[in-house]
Amino acid sequence: MTTALHTERDLRRVRALWAAAGSISLAGLIVTVVLSITSPAEVNWVMWLRGVAVTIACFAFIAVTAAASRGSRRAYTRMRLIATIAPIGVILLIVAPDSGYPPWMKVEQGLLALPVIVIAVLLWKRSMRRAFPAVR
Repeated sequence: MTTALHTERDLRRVRALWAAAGSISLAGLIVTVVLSITSPAEVNWVMWLRGVAVTIACFAFIAVTAAASRGSRRAYTRMRLIATIAPIGVILLIVAPDSGYPPWMKVEQGLLALPVIVIAVLLWKRSMRRAFPAVR
């Protein structure tokens, strides 16, 4: 299989993984909505902010993946940076004792980090880096 076919296949996987991460985040946002109705004292602004921002970001990265599929190095490097850094933020969120996130949301964020880690691995593959060479 040629590098171009590998890249195309891996970007399809990346797109599907962003959708999976977005779906996990959307599920967490739905739980936040339900809790805001049934137990409003259990919901804080941090939960809303993260839930909305991460859900939007994951689905926006599907469009960024499409741009990378069309050859955009900028889109590729943007995704690679976010997919590399985001799991570190999730780990910090999980271990922080006073983060404002309830235990269920820490679990949800940990689950969300899994497809993002796989995205980072795919985007750092040698074949992917070769498909988006740095301009000098």
